[in-house]
Amino acid sequence: MALALALHVLSAVIWVGGMFFAYMALRPVAAELLEPPARLRLWRGVFANFFVWVSAAVVLLLITGLWMIFGVYGGMGNTRPYIHIMLTLGLVMMAIYGHVFFVPYKRLIKAVAAENWPEGGVQLGMIRKLIAVNLSLGLIVVVVAAAGRYL
Repeated sequence: MALALALHVLSAVIWVGGMFFAYMALRPVAAELLEPPARLRLWRGVFANFFVWVSAAVVLLLITGLWMIFGVYGGMGNTRPYIHIMLTLGLVMMAIYGHVFFVPYKRLIKAVAAENWPEGGVQLGMIRKLIAVNLSLGLIVVVVAAAGRYL
């Protein structure tokens, strides 16, 4: 249980913390200081690195979460409501991440390669909106994880 929990928490910190940093710190500065071509190239590179870590985090979150639910608690019927909330929101976040990765991010890569800056801006805008949703959900999951057992 200790190993599963440690890997679970580390994965959540990497994913949610990375989104927080990207959205709240990097995005405003990049928008202020960089012209669209440089800004889009920056984000393509940032996402290329970040999505490797997020993909690993998503896999670990799912494996360790299910390991704890079924291996430790004996199934969803034996867990408290906050576990159900975390699992549901986590699955929604994973679906949003999958969409970001396979649709607007892939389009962003193509737009930057073709130096189609307007299209790249559209795709980056879509990614920004979806990451805002996922960041909000992730912060809710953190609160539920921290306080859920006390409700």
